[in-house]
Amino acid sequence: MAGNGRLAGKVAIVTGGAMGQGAEIVRQFVAEGARVVIADVAKEQGQALADELGADAHFAAHDVSDAASWATLVEDANARFGPVNVLANNAGILRFGEIEKMPGDEVELLWRINQMGCFLGMQAVTRTMRKNGGGSIINASSVEGLAGMPGCTAYAATKWAIRGMTKCAAMELGPKGIRVNSVHPGMIDTPMTRVHGGDAAMEYGASKVPLRRVGHPEDIAPLYVFLASDESSYINGAEIAIDGGVTSTHGFGG
Repeated sequence: MAGNGRLAGKVAIVTGGAMGQGAEIVRQFVAEGARVVIADVAKEQGQALADELGADAHFAAHDVSDAASWATLVEDANARFGPVNVLANNAGILRFGEIEKMPGDEVELLWRINQMGCFLGMQAVTRTMRKNGGGSIINASSVEGLAGMPGCTAYAATKWAIRGMTKCAAMELGPKGIRVNSVHPGMIDTPMTRVHGGDAAMEYGASKVPLRRVGHPEDIAPLYVFLASDESSYINGAEIAIDGGVTSTHGFGG
């Protein structure tokens, strides 16, 4: 219930919040006292999650690659719950493809959703946060934003871009009271990753992790809670790997 918990008084937008990692972030934000707008293209799942969580959650159909959709989303969130002071830029898609074979439209789709969507989100909330005492922006990058992986060039390009944008935004927005950090998950068992190989992919991924298991949304969401909370008030421009130790080697091949 809003008013109690580590995120009491926070108003958050979580993109890609209808399923997987995003849905768990939403659940934990609400459990810690935040009021949350679930922003996603998955209308049925997003509305079901909002109905499950009650008055402190609201679903909004949203295309992260569209600036007009962002303007409407932030305006409506401000009117419904009060000034937005947390943005979890969680939405993203995963596509694999060899450099020689990957279609250009697939590459462009990755750029538009992962990279442009993240940029437009930061742009859309900055004015509200600046006018209302600051806030926290949490950008979802990946271990592919820290190291390389064959067949992942286009996807990794977007995740390295998010890492770089986060650093620049932290410097630019820090004086305005807005913290910007990036989270770099490893292989997480979600619908987005399972579509690329199912159980076999999960087993292969686990074999490359020092902890010998893949992650789950419940492993990731607590970091978002921490970065959204005032407990992390001096953390700005950080890149935090949450990957079971993968990046302590040289990527997945280590």
